[in-house]
Amino acid sequence: MSTEPPKSATKAQLDALLLKLPGVSARTINGLDAYFVNDRMFACISGNGVGLRLPAATATELHFSRDHVSAFQPGGIAATREWIQITRTDTADYVKDIELFRASLDFVKTARSR
Repeated sequence: MSTEPPKSATKAQLDALLLKLPGVSARTINGLDAYFVNDRMFACISGNGVGLRLPAATATELHFSRDHVSAFQPGGIAATREWIQITRTDTADYVKDIELFRASLDFVKTARSR
C-alpha cells in the first residue's frame, strides 16, 4: 500500500494554502497543476511532491539541508538549478513550508524575464 498522498489531496491543500496569497492563480499546464504570479509559474504539483522555483543558491542549500527536499525532475527530466521538489507524506504538512512558498512567489514576481 502506498503512503503517497493522492494528487487531488495535494492540490486541495495547495489551493487552500496558495490561492489566498496576493496575485496567485492556478491552472493546468502541460499536465501539471501549477501556481502562477504575474503569469509566471512559481510552483507545481509533479509526481508525489511540489516543484518550487527559488534562487539557485537557496535551492542548493535546501536540497542539502532538508530531508524532504530533493532535485525537481518532472517526468524524470532534470529541471534548472532554481527548482527543488518538496515531498510531504501528509499534505497538511505543506503549511510548514509557507515561507518557502512565499519566497518562491517573491522571487518569481521580481525576476526578470529570460
